[in-house]
Amino acid sequence: MDKFMIIGERIHCISPTIRKALAERNPEPIIKRAKEQIDAGAHYLDLNIGPAEKDGEELMPWAVQVLQNEFDNIPLALDTTNKKAIEAGIKVYNREKGKPIVNSADAGERIGMIDVAAANDAMIIALCAKEGITRDNDERMAYCTEMLERGMMQGLEPTDMLFDPLFLVIKGMQDKQKEVLEAVRLISEMGLKTVCGLSNVSNGAPKPLRPIMDATFAAMAIQSGLTSAIMNPCDKRLMETIKTCDVINGSVLYADSYLDL
Repeated sequence: MDKFMIIGERIHCISPTIRKALAERNPEPIIKRAKEQIDAGAHYLDLNIGPAEKDGEELMPWAVQVLQNEFDNIPLALDTTNKKAIEAGIKVYNREKGKPIVNSADAGERIGMIDVAAANDAMIIALCAKEGITRDNDERMAYCTEMLERGMMQGLEPTDMLFDPLFLVIKGMQDKQKEVLEAVRLISEMGLKTVCGLSNVSNGAPKPLRPIMDATFAAMAIQSGLTSAIMNPCDKRLMETIKTCDVINGSVLYADSYLDL
């Protein structure tokens, strides 16, 4: 079994610090957030510039180069709904340390992002949803299959597609959590890779509880077959849990996993 892939979530335009840095083209706060995540063990960094409808084609390549030049070509997930911004970011992307990840496609209006990934030899995050929250696992699996077929028709390898069953907030949707874990298992049994936005799980919960909830749900999801997550690698409890799961699953040697805890 491969080592669990950690995609750092903290370069996100929803953060006032990052939003200001992107607007002012100030690299320092972005570099600082990146370093914290890389030092904590992130394998990829998610670069979320938001819709960036006006300046995305200039902003995404600027940010890609800031990060990859500073951190020896750290691999990135390019996160925006702006198709042209994704394409502009990929043009300057150095894939020496890993393919770019396009974040993201769905089975609805954004299904064309699969074509963008295929045309640029990139990976793609594929949300098993079409409009809003998916009703049940029958719907999730139908969307998963539809996007898999679209990707393969465009020349993508199934291993270049990361399927997201759409992790839901526990607060207010507690009854849906077992169904999401079952979806992870079903997708994994097809031999496909999976990903999630892990912080969604504890959104709205009291701050002291969030690391506990995220770590516990991560362990349950990994047991169900989850292979990667967009998450906060600076959460020590969460990282300890994931490294322990890697040891139990035989992905890493016991000593290697715990040397840096």
